[in-house]
Amino acid sequence: MIAIGIDLGGTNIKAALVDKKKGFIKTSCIPTHADMGKEHVYDRIAMAVSDLLDEHDDEPIGIGIGMPGMVSMDRKTVKNPPNLPGFKVENVADALKQRTGFRCVIGNDANLAAFGSARFGVGIDFDDFIMITLGTGVGGGIIYNNKIYRGTTGMAAELGHVIIDYHGPLSNSNTRGGIEAYLGQRFLSRYAADTIRQEEENSLYKTFHKDFEKLEPVDLYHAAKEGNELAVGILRKTGEKLGYAIVNYIHILDIRKIVVSGGVAKAGKFILEPAKETAIKYLMPPFRENFDIIYESLGNDAALLGAASLAFEEL
Repeated sequence: MIAIGIDLGGTNIKAALVDKKKGFIKTSCIPTHADMGKEHVYDRIAMAVSDLLDEHDDEPIGIGIGMPGMVSMDRKTVKNPPNLPGFKVENVADALKQRTGFRCVIGNDANLAAFGSARFGVGIDFDDFIMITLGTGVGGGIIYNNKIYRGTTGMAAELGHVIIDYHGPLSNSNTRGGIEAYLGQRFLSRYAADTIRQEEENSLYKTFHKDFEKLEPVDLYHAAKEGNELAVGILRKTGEKLGYAIVNYIHILDIRKIVVSGGVAKAGKFILEPAKETAIKYLMPPFRENFDIIYESLGNDAALLGAASLAFEEL
């Protein structure tokens, strides 16, 4: 059995033909051209689907699409997805069925990253886990009884907007101190730049003082690996904030396995070890049993595999 998975972002449309047991058969990536409007984006997705099926005889059962924004319970409509101009409340599933002829279901991209991990990644060993995606922003997905937990309207698991300090920094949350303000890539870079500016003798200052806009979390990781104590300290504080958020997630959901993915998570032990230490320190003792943080190495592929898996299970 095969299906098509789509990961729709503001910059690129990633597409894959996926076998239910074997995984990827064929993949592609094309620019979204989001600034040209939703109809053009729909046409671009249809083109990506057509290209995937070129010279492939087996017909897929349908299309699963992961995209930013809040998705309706019937998996057809998305509300106000970020980075996609012109998209407000849109029935994406019907629009794409009209263009491709295939049935279509949609899901939140971070939710589908969790689902991809559950079907093809490290999450395959767990019936229940919480995924935290640490990228440009912070997203998440909750897998409960081997299914995506979606809440009452389909919009559960906006984990990046859990608030840990009402007096903290700003991000895309409606108030200060959401976890995204500490762990989203651009917010982490902003905090790091403010800290490095106060340490003019540090090698990071000497490298980036002329243009801190170029500073990214990966630079902190490489500096930390080389023994730069300032970088280690910045990543440790970031990991501690993640640990506080994890305490909240576990106390609410009683799910002890945490899967972490995304570019910021590539900082590895420099973020994940302090996160684990902090969580163990502040979790109520009964919740510490079977607690663990696991890194998901699938990266962006998890959302593509999750989108195809959604088609397998819903269509």
